[in-house]
Amino acid sequence: MKKLKRSNDAKISGVCGGIAEYMNVDPTVVRLGTVAIALFTAVIPVGLAYIVALAVMPEDGV
Repeated sequence: MKKLKRSNDAKISGVCGGIAEYMNVDPTVVRLGTVAIALFTAVIPVGLAYIVALAVMPEDGV
């Protein structure tokens, strides 16, 4: 069973890398999608969601 967790393949904190591993896609695609959504929604909703995910998602190997 797969679990959603932060990745060791981290550019900032591993949230996008963890989501990419969970969905079996390239982390760059998730990162670009996150930036695109942030630009279309004036950054604040995506920034808040990222901070919440950072707080909720366990680190890899825990």
